[in-house]
Amino acid sequence: MYRLARLFQRAPAPGTGGQAVPEAYWSLSAERLIADLDSEPQGLADAEAARRLARDGANRLVTTRQATALGLFLSQFKSPLVLILIAASLISLAAAEWIDASVVLVIVLGSTLLGFTQEYVAGNMIDKLRSKVTIHSSVLRDGQPQTLPSSQVAQGDVLLLSAGSLIPADGVVLAAKDLYVDQAVLTGETFPVEKQPGPTLAQAGLAERGNCVYMGTNVRSGTARVLIVRTGKATVFGQIAGKLALRPPMTEFERGIQRFGYLLTRIMLTMVVAVLAINIFMDKPPIASLLFALALAVGLTPELLPAIVSITLSHGAKRMARLGVIVRRLNSIENLGSMDVLCTDKTGTLTAGVVELDGAYDELGQASREVLRLAGVNARLQSGLVNPLDAAVRAAADQAGLALDGLARIDEIPYDFVRKCLSVVVADASGARQLIAKGALDRILALCTREGAQGLPLDAGRRARIEASYERWSAQGYRVLGVAWRAVDAREAAYTRADECELCFAGFLLFLDPPKPDARQTVADLARRGVGLKIITGDNRKVARHVAEAVGLPEASLLTGSELDAMDNAALLHAAERTAVFAEVDPNQKERIILALQKSGHVVGYMGDGINDALALHTADVGISVDTAVDVAKEAADFVLLSKDLGVLRQGIDEGRTTFANTLKYILATVSANFGNMFSMALASIFLPFLPLLASQILLNNFLSDIPATTIAGDRVDAEWVARPRRWDALFIRDYMVLFGLLSSVFDLLTFGVLLWLFEAAPEEFRTGWFIESLLTELVIALVVRTRRRFYRSRPGNWLLASTLAVVAVALWIPYSPLSPMLGFVPLPATLLLAVIALTLLYVLAVELAKTLFYARVGSARRQWPASPAGA
Repeated sequence: MYRLARLFQRAPAPGTGGQAVPEAYWSLSAERLIADLDSEPQGLADAEAARRLARDGANRLVTTRQATALGLFLSQFKSPLVLILIAASLISLAAAEWIDASVVLVIVLGSTLLGFTQEYVAGNMIDKLRSKVTIHSSVLRDGQPQTLPSSQVAQGDVLLLSAGSLIPADGVVLAAKDLYVDQAVLTGETFPVEKQPGPTLAQAGLAERGNCVYMGTNVRSGTARVLIVRTGKATVFGQIAGKLALRPPMTEFERGIQRFGYLLTRIMLTMVVAVLAINIFMDKPPIASLLFALALAVGLTPELLPAIVSITLSHGAKRMARLGVIVRRLNSIENLGSMDVLCTDKTGTLTAGVVELDGAYDELGQASREVLRLAGVNARLQSGLVNPLDAAVRAAADQAGLALDGLARIDEIPYDFVRKCLSVVVADASGARQLIAKGALDRILALCTREGAQGLPLDAGRRARIEASYERWSAQGYRVLGVAWRAVDAREAAYTRADECELCFAGFLLFLDPPKPDARQTVADLARRGVGLKIITGDNRKVARHVAEAVGLPEASLLTGSELDAMDNAALLHAAERTAVFAEVDPNQKERIILALQKSGHVVGYMGDGINDALALHTADVGISVDTAVDVAKEAADFVLLSKDLGVLRQGIDEGRTTFANTLKYILATVSANFGNMFSMALASIFLPFLPLLASQILLNNFLSDIPATTIAGDRVDAEWVARPRRWDALFIRDYMVLFGLLSSVFDLLTFGVLLWLFEAAPEEFRTGWFIESLLTELVIALVVRTRRRFYRSRPGNWLLASTLAVVAVALWIPYSPLSPMLGFVPLPATLLLAVIALTLLYVLAVELAKTLFYARVGSARRQWPASPAGA
């Protein structure tokens, strides 16, 4: 029937994973799947496998979209600010200002090359994913086992698995014996999970599909036959790789720069058109008027912004490297400072990623060295599969100084996943023998008839007490095992499962993947800096809740992956902010959570270390991994912590906020001063019979005023800047630019009056005097507006102060230098020069007063500028 039905099925599109199968294939019977895939229980024939590989392609992870190096380079010129700067350089060339044009072009080329390099290097992420799954596999072909490269595994193949096998594709278990698979790289589960044949529910999550195995996971124990259902990029692993192949989402920092560029573009277009129209209407030379109008636009543009950004980010990256944080994507440094939500996959990030024995307790729940001794003997003398639980027991016994020597191993009843326990028979020096069993508590308890050192009968009441303890510890996220023993007679025959009876229950073993020692302090430090923490993990809800409590997260709601699947995006948008712990989630659900938080207006960071975290790391505004992470996670991350001390994350956030602060200082100082000067010149051009400044003088003014800005990366930052997250705010920048720009214009107009009416300056003298005044005011405003405090209470960086004083000296020297005639300047009388300096000092006082009134009006809650400390 199934084979007949397949005749009417549409052939799948190339590259979609081959023969069409239902989405919830894990809910179908093995017989149905074999028929749907046109396979056989003994596998495919070689010829049929070759045909399918030709149809579907090799079982490799291939990217869906790859940009060429040239395409990546050209994409760097999409930024409106870059286009503005190119126009500025052309204007400078038209004005015969070859040096200015060369400087601007070099800056543009340098910034675009930096962005190109970052994106090109990030493209290696997919290569890391490919190398992760380059393996060989054993499959049945023509009924016989064959070892082939994993790229030759086809849909419908029957795969043979054994302990240590890496799984090359997604499939359904046909038969299994004690099959346990470590799928932490996809689901984040600490312990291996058992896989058995048989359908599961169609709505089961990734971690709940007990009959499925996935590409990139590995077999810890047991054997199995698996029917391959999906290969290549159609696998769960391949879908993650496909999404990582897309261009990284724009960072919050890049969005802010883009919005800022659009704002400047609108202002400049308006100014150019208006000034040009007015000057032509007043019968001024059209070419000179055009150059003047375009020079105003150039003067408004902070043309060194890409260089300033690159310098501040580079300085930040160097300082973070000294802290043990490697920066992989420079623009994300500022995002790190803006981050207000940090999501983390607990395993290997908040937790050590290593199972530890948290305690050994007797039947009454009291700490017991005897229980630890019994468990240590069992773990040390067993010869079966090495597992992290036994390693943890041995480490704890050694640390406690327990003497486990002097006992001889007589026999072993090995572990199997039906009994879920392991027993060893040992003999002491006198020859007395003892059977010591360790395993799942419910299985151990079922074998016991007594408890404790006194061997009291294990009646219903005592059993209920033990089960209550188990439930309590399980609810706290512990994995609980039981330990039991009994004396056995000496004999030649082997001991069997039948001897695991009438045992005496000794106590409990509690295992935990513990939080890192500094995790609690890090969470507290993050909270004080306005960064909320959310745990997103594939592990079970009890363990996740326990970790949340252990690291000091406040009481909060918990959502599981199945509950999340039942929510639409609108419901998740509201629930994500209120939820601190997301448990039992798969990689796609992690992405949904992060996107929901981003749509709520948060700058989201994600911290993880497994392949299951790569997609979330890629989607988040800030991807953070650790030095012990898999390569794919490191490549997907923006930052890699080299130290296991999570305190470096807090230091990294502080550094990100410092970098953000210094970048914004440049923008605020430059656009406010530039806007004021250009607005003043636009007004002056209307009323004056001559141009207030030549185009070349405007460009020189702008160039000199930007020289101190190149040192702003090393500027000191007030403590309040790192106290809370800071974000781009275009409205704040606009209001700041208009207020302080207009204040600058008031003093410019006052300067006009002094020059024209008090000193009756000629055109060349007027331009010289105003050039000095506008340059001085632009230099000093950078020192005043760089802090909300009184400027004399916030000391600038040494290089910033020194370079500012140097440019002030150059500004005062230019009119008297040999370059003066070439630049269109003339020497000024001493009285006029003193008047200009006096106006500049008066301007400083006015800016301080305006700054106080401005912050009192807008308030730190409305905008993203830091609050001023008391008394500042």
